[in-house]
Amino acid sequence: MTMLYVKKLRSNALLPKRATAGSAGYDLFACLEEALTIPAGQTRMVPTGIAIDVGTPELAAFIFARSGIAVKHGVAPANCVGVVDSDSRGEVMVGLHNHSDTDYTIQPEERVAQLVLMPVAVPGVEEVEELSDTSRGAGGFGSTGKL
Repeated sequence: MTMLYVKKLRSNALLPKRATAGSAGYDLFACLEEALTIPAGQTRMVPTGIAIDVGTPELAAFIFARSGIAVKHGVAPANCVGVVDSDSRGEVMVGLHNHSDTDYTIQPEERVAQLVLMPVAVPGVEEVEELSDTSRGAGGFGSTGKL
């Protein structure tokens, strides 16, 4: 069985927790002594008070928005998706950006993001003179949807 190893860095930190048996992600909780306000249009780093070990270099942890605060309040990870590499042992921090016109206050122990573990491919890198041909070619940025 794959394990997510979690080290509490502060006594008031909460362990990541899945809301239901079918939840893909683990809720991450704000490890705060007092409420933290994210002003409208600004970003703040939110500590979780934990460090993690995903147990294998074949996995990485990804930090996604929680739909509740993202949809209802416009608050989501500043970098869209955060990446916690398999060899990272520092505190898991969540950079949250307030996209709304209203300040948003995060309370201690509030669920601020979700952590999803996924396999990662780490292929070798080889420089080549040419790439294989495809029907798409070099098109991108909407090129397959044009008439």
